[in-house]
Amino acid sequence: MRMRIVDAFTDRPFSGNPAGVLLLDAFPDDDWLQNVAMEVNHAETAFAHRLPDGGADWALRWFTPATEVAMCGHATLATAHVLHTTGTHEGPVRFATRSGVLVATPGEDGSITLDFPTAPLTPLEIPAGVADALGAEPVAACGTGPNVGDLLLELADEKAVLGLAPDLKAIAAHSARGIIATARAEDPARGYDFVSRCFFPNVGIDEDPVTGSAHTALAPYWSERLGRTDLTGRQASRRSGLVGTGLRGDRTLLTGRAVTVIDGELLV
Repeated sequence: MRMRIVDAFTDRPFSGNPAGVLLLDAFPDDDWLQNVAMEVNHAETAFAHRLPDGGADWALRWFTPATEVAMCGHATLATAHVLHTTGTHEGPVRFATRSGVLVATPGEDGSITLDFPTAPLTPLEIPAGVADALGAEPVAACGTGPNVGDLLLELADEKAVLGLAPDLKAIAAHSARGIIATARAEDPARGYDFVSRCFFPNVGIDEDPVTGSAHTALAPYWSERLGRTDLTGRQASRRSGLVGTGLRGDRTLLTGRAVTVIDGELLV
């Protein structure tokens, strides 16, 4: 069984967010899918199979090493990249997922744009104890709805985000998945408008390298504050990556590139 490892939201190997991608004839049982994701041991492993004619082209599921998730951007981008670069699918691809039908459209420049639901933001009082858990004092907080399930925290500046060393056990108590920490870019001339880091201990990911789903919340958050619908976010993990965002009402466009770094065989 063919398996690829794809670095998503980057144009360079060993950066962005790696995802396993397996194209199947049908979904095996859930235990097998979870075991493969645990073996791959990246933030997400994507499993897809072709659908007969209908409302979508491929069924798609995503698993972390610990659990199945409702929505994942980087592994969707990675799957679309595999479909297009192998000639398995041409043009826009419609994925049937737990978050509805998600469309991935290839660009002439080699990028791929994902059409995802915009996360509904709910302003919150900054929760007690979250500053100690994060290791920095937030200036604002928002809930991000059920598909994302994170607590979004704005920090004072980019340096505060880059310097975070959170208490992951304490963070786990504050949301369903984890925390998105973000700030306005110090210098937009560097090619991005805002910066973020994402910590998801509740799904087995201490720090996610580049999180597409988080940008469905970051896009409306920063579009309102910066007065523009089209922005670029930098997720400042050790691997780092760029995500182009386009706010379109209840939909958010996420644009990035991907690179296949491993192409091999799964033997079980």
